[in-house]
Amino acid sequence: MSRPRRPALQPDAPQLEEELAERSLSPDDLAGGVRIDSARVAGAELAGARAAGAHLAGVRLVDADLSGARLPGLQLVDVAVERGNLANLAAPDLSLRRVVITGARLTGAQWTRGGIADAVFRDCRIDLATFAGTTFERTTFEGCLLGQADFREGLLRSVRFDGCDLTEADFTGVRIDRCELRGCTLDRLAGLERLRGAAMPWGDIVGNAGLLAAALGIRVLEPDER
Repeated sequence: MSRPRRPALQPDAPQLEEELAERSLSPDDLAGGVRIDSARVAGAELAGARAAGAHLAGVRLVDADLSGARLPGLQLVDVAVERGNLANLAAPDLSLRRVVITGARLTGAQWTRGGIADAVFRDCRIDLATFAGTTFERTTFEGCLLGQADFREGLLRSVRFDGCDLTEADFTGVRIDRCELRGCTLDRLAGLERLRGAAMPWGDIVGNAGLLAAALGIRVLEPDER
């Protein structure tokens, strides 16, 4: 008898102090591997910034503009990102732990070869983003637009996709463990067969029967075929 599959583990929430000191943040502040602890940063104008090894811990980042920035080795620990523009943010080898990102734009973000654990992406636009080679653990995507997002060769452990649009996303070479999908759009998803072992509600399985059959190479018999 096969053992029942274990459910995906829930992400741990960020550990943030209730009262945080206000702090400004400029591109110059990011230079030299800056570390920012226990602060609320609102309205930071960081578009196009260049810096390596920036570390934010216990930070609430509100309405920041990081579009087009390049931040290799970026580290976020116990961070809440509220809204903001992170489009085309290149952060190879990044590390996220206990992070919640809500209502942000991540179109075209390049977060490759990184590690993301205990994270929630909620109501975010993450289309055309690439997470190639990144490891996700205990991560939830809620109500996110992930059209044409690139997860190639990634590792997904206890990852949930809830009400997400994954149209034309790329799961080629992805490895999964304890992954769940609920109410997601999977049209033209590349590497759909890599979802083998994932869990879905019965209604979603029936609704995507044609896509799943095609991924398994099952041909539909016509009524007149014998």
